[in-house]
Amino acid sequence: MPTMKMIADAKQRMDATVETVRRELSVMRTGRASLSMLDGIRVDYYGTPTPLSQVGNLATPDPTLITIQPWDASLLPASEKAIRTSDLDLNPQNDGKLIRIPIPSLTEERRKLLVKHAHKHAEDGRIAIRNVRRDVNDHLKKQLKDHEVSEDDEKHAIAEVQKLTDQHIDLIGDILKKKEADILAV
Repeated sequence: MPTMKMIADAKQRMDATVETVRRELSVMRTGRASLSMLDGIRVDYYGTPTPLSQVGNLATPDPTLITIQPWDASLLPASEKAIRTSDLDLNPQNDGKLIRIPIPSLTEERRKLLVKHAHKHAEDGRIAIRNVRRDVNDHLKKQLKDHEVSEDDEKHAIAEVQKLTDQHIDLIGDILKKKEADILAV
């Protein structure tokens, strides 16, 4: 595999890792209503696990409330159950037409726990990026050993991959800082 293609592949894999971290952190609860919190919740829709956002209208009428109005009223109990059994610690209220999900403010202890959880997600992302770097570097060293690339090309490619690694780790750090500030904001 030519070195440029390998570097492009590494960049693509690192970008995907950053997006995964961004998505995982966006789902975390911060004390404010956000529809992305419900992204991972699936409702049994006639035997098919379907994302909550695809079975009704979701809205955030104010910063501490999410409302869900299923298109099919028979989905109210299943939607309510899916939210209750999720790991979001939310208590939905069903009035027969609409599900209201009040978002309680976070305690200091819960905030610290969420920050710790966010740091874990970010560190998992950093590890994944370093693993991509290691894979590419190992492949480059093998190519050098097999005389498929010159030493200069190998050194240049390793430096390029390190630069990509640093950029993506910094991106994850920025995402984490924003999420941490969001969680700790009272």
